[in-house]
Amino acid sequence: MATRKLTPDVELAATHTPAAIRERLQAGPSHSYLRDFVYGGIDGAVTTFAVVSGVAGAELSAGVVIVLGMANLVGDGFSMAASNFVGTRAERQLLDQARRAEEFHLANLPEGEREEIRQIFARKGFAGEELERVVKVITSDKKRWVDTMLREELGMLLEGPSAWRAALATFSAFIFVGFLPLLPFVYQPLVPAGVTHTFAYSALMTGVAFFIVGALKGRFVGSRWHWSGLETLVVGGSAAALAYLVGVSLKGFAF
Repeated sequence: MATRKLTPDVELAATHTPAAIRERLQAGPSHSYLRDFVYGGIDGAVTTFAVVSGVAGAELSAGVVIVLGMANLVGDGFSMAASNFVGTRAERQLLDQARRAEEFHLANLPEGEREEIRQIFARKGFAGEELERVVKVITSDKKRWVDTMLREELGMLLEGPSAWRAALATFSAFIFVGFLPLLPFVYQPLVPAGVTHTFAYSALMTGVAFFIVGALKGRFVGSRWHWSGLETLVVGGSAAALAYLVGVSLKGFAF
């Protein structure tokens, strides 16, 4: 017996049954690490191509390109991942600090904090007995009260991304995407005939890297993948062109 394919409307309705909604809310919000991947990928391609451009513009050997490029991949990639890790952790620490401050306020100025809840929900359109009922429900539980203050008064997210996953997404994208500009130089000594015009191929691979990162971003955010790829190509290509111009301008300083 053939299985009938669900239409989009039926699929959407299936995700909004009471059981499906309960399961989704109990699981909590899911976090996207697309920003970390895009950030790491673009920066990896730009900084590695900057090394390639500087060395090639100064007319140094391909071996120098590989050594400096690989050192850049590992060093800068780890540095970016560590910075992302520390920054994400700092956001969680700020949340913890704000929670402790709100708990102190509740313990020492409960009426003032209750009035803040009242005014917050009054601005949302609640009034009269309905408003007082909302205030009573929220302030009857300390955790719910503090969580509401953190969200509504301070605009903070209670569930943040994982610092480790954010750092891993940044490092992985930096390494894999950032390696593409180096690929022609690594490939050259492995092939007996070699590769001519390695810098031109490196520039081409850098452009491909930008387009792939942008296209992937477009697929995830629901925009047209080709336009998103071209947008990232233009932005990243501008940075790469600037790096090349710097390398050429410093050609006379090579020794």
